Amino acid sequence: MENNELQKIWRNFDVNPKPVEELDLLLTSKVRLTMSKFLIIRIVSISVSIGMLIFLAITTSKKSTDVLYVVNNSVLGLFTFAAMVFGLLSLKNLQNYKYDISLRNWLENRIQLLSHQLNGKLRWMYIIILPLLFILIELSIHVYYEEKSMIEVLQNEESVYGLLFGAVIGLAVSFYSAIRIRRFQSANLEFLKDLHKRLSLEI
Repeated sequence: MENNELQKIWRNFDVNPKPVEELDLLLTSKVRLTMSKFLIIRIVSISVSIGMLIFLAITTSKKSTDVLYVVNNSVLGLFTFAAMVFGLLSLKNLQNYKYDISLRNWLENRIQLLSHQLNGKLRWMYIIILPLLFILIELSIHVYYEEKSMIEVLQNEESVYGLLFGAVIGLAVSFYSAIRIRRFQSANLEFLKDLHKRLSLEI
């Protein structure tokens, strides 16, 4: 869809020549629209992280005598805090705009940043982190709402089966969502690369 829109922009520009300033505004608008999709994902991620940290703070204080529960929430809190910091830094870097550089150079910088995040050495790390985080989150929520200690929950056969069943379903949904989000981001990244290539050729 976006590639077709980009083709229309260039065809329209070729058939009906327009001032460079007008084309620049049009391309800037398209870049910002595409970049906003990356920003929204990071804003949602940061919001979820903040919500999780608040939940962990409340539940840990209410079950402070349960050592295993406190340890579980502490480890989860560290992962969540790290994810929030990473999201904030990524959001800042993607939003940063230096007005003394051209749109093409600015776009090139954003492409490099996004490529590093999506295709870098740690691009498959979520396969390891996601199950760990999900198990920690499931234990935190399940133990809190059962109003039992973590050791009691883990010793209860019915609770263990419930946790296992929830883990299978939850992980399947989590991996499906993660893969869809990565594909969505990759498609938009390719669109930005195509746009940058055309900018390099036409401007």
